[in-house]
Amino acid sequence: MKKLITFALVAIVGLSTSCSDSFFDIQPQGAASLTSLSNKNGVNALLIGAYSLLDGVGAGNTGRQSTISNYVFGGITSGDAVKGTDAGDQPEQSFIEQFNWLSDNTYFLGKWQHTYDGVARANEAILLAKSTDVKDMTDAERTQVVAEARFLRGHYHFEGKKMWNMIPYIDETVYKRDDPNSTKIPNDKDIWPNIEADFKYAMENLPAVQAQKGRATKWAAMTYLAKAYIFQKKWAAAKTLLEDVYNNSGKKLVANYHDNYRNTTNNNIESIFEVEFSVNDGSTGNNGNAGDNLNWPYSANAPGRGCCGFYLPSQNLVNAFKTSSDGLPLIGDKADGTADTYNMVDLPNDQGIRSSTIEFNLNKSIPVDPRLDWTVGRRGVQFLDWGPMPGFPWIRDQNYSGPYTGKKWMYYLADEGSSTHSTSKRAVNNNYRLLKMSSVILWLAECEAELGNLSGAETYVNIIRNRAKNGSVQDPTVNYVVNPYPSGTFAAKGKDYALNAVRMESRLEFAMEGHRFFDLVRWGIAGPYLNKYMAEEAKNGTDMSGRTYNKRGYLAGKTFTTGKNEYFPLPNDEILNSQKDGKPTLKQNNY
Repeated sequence: MKKLITFALVAIVGLSTSCSDSFFDIQPQGAASLTSLSNKNGVNALLIGAYSLLDGVGAGNTGRQSTISNYVFGGITSGDAVKGTDAGDQPEQSFIEQFNWLSDNTYFLGKWQHTYDGVARANEAILLAKSTDVKDMTDAERTQVVAEARFLRGHYHFEGKKMWNMIPYIDETVYKRDDPNSTKIPNDKDIWPNIEADFKYAMENLPAVQAQKGRATKWAAMTYLAKAYIFQKKWAAAKTLLEDVYNNSGKKLVANYHDNYRNTTNNNIESIFEVEFSVNDGSTGNNGNAGDNLNWPYSANAPGRGCCGFYLPSQNLVNAFKTSSDGLPLIGDKADGTADTYNMVDLPNDQGIRSSTIEFNLNKSIPVDPRLDWTVGRRGVQFLDWGPMPGFPWIRDQNYSGPYTGKKWMYYLADEGSSTHSTSKRAVNNNYRLLKMSSVILWLAECEAELGNLSGAETYVNIIRNRAKNGSVQDPTVNYVVNPYPSGTFAAKGKDYALNAVRMESRLEFAMEGHRFFDLVRWGIAGPYLNKYMAEEAKNGTDMSGRTYNKRGYLAGKTFTTGKNEYFPLPNDEILNSQKDGKPTLKQNNY
């Protein structure tokens, strides 16, 4: 369902006056009246308005603060990526990357505003769908609208929950249109039961298939409910739902991994729920993944046609795609990943090699997982259909941010025009796949490992690895070697190894998609994992050819503090705005 129109929340304010002159009864300009919306079309318009915020753009903040990719909060904090660009650009992102968090950082404020704007829009749709003033809707139509809106309300609260943990839950019984204080409630309750209830209602009342792409379905709600269970370590309950999705939804893996990241394969058979983007729809381009519009190569000869070099893969992530000669990841037997060996020496790279006249030997014979080059742009390796990635010209400040660029949101040169906005080549219609069958399979692997069924976990992980092995490759001159784990490996090496293997597979499969930090937190390994990452990424590097160079020195001395950095600080402005009867209703996190 493409966002063809922009919606503003309808604010209905009851005005009273002692003057009876109709001259003073002026309707607000640019806002629809409740009367004009009290019909089926009006209800659907409000529902579309709630859907329209899924991409993170349109809540009155800056889109990159709340983009669906969560690249700032879930990406540059995770070890998968660095902020990129140069040291002076967007310093608030640098503070977040380095765990130097302050409650007045506008990124936290923007994300909070977006979260609760989405909640408010969902509640408005629910209230109107239930209203007796709407005469032209059947009970079944009302129920479906409420179910879709509750799915969206669950999503927006989930986004807030994983950001701040303790947040207020606002539903249509709390929200009062005429009382601005109605939503000033304490954040003193765990809202997981409320989020679960929204997804359960959606699961029980939505159809298995929707006529319009982009609308929530029964299977999307079931998958999201399972994800909520996983975040709470309710392994058995999550497994039951995930098996239902796996066996009965009709969804399956696409043959080629990269088909999950190309606009021509939007809404494919693997996709369970996508955030829809559109271009050339009469808008200025904000419907085309505007939240990620800074995350493009810094070159007019690259996708996006220049700007701005943010969100670049770390050397650690690139090294994680190395494989042994038998095609397995270089991991150890500790569940927190601290015994892994992949990062002991770097893959060859062009760090510090600016001139094209200096010979650069990528050494394409080193075995790597083929998902590396569908995820990361590396000098000398084919970049979609743009030719070999040239290295330094595509990077704004290589000495600061490294030699790589992200790839999953890029478009093929052959698709430029049809997939990009007429005036902004960084506005693209390549959807964000929020829930997909690969997620279901690896969550099933995690459930099995946590429940002690290591052979089952191995089976699910190998489904993903076999797809990587048998699918298409980006550059046939690279030595891609990936194989499934030999039967019995997980059982022989034990539960910690199995958990680490599942977690590594999730990293390889979903790298640069904004999930990683939140996974590290829910796994309880963020402290040891991220402190090891920052200590190693800050040191001078040595690649497999013996060349040495500087890496991310600005990370030296930076630390993740367990018990503090799992959740972000609540925005100070929102704490001040929450005052009721002279006291704030929101309590700050320990950060």
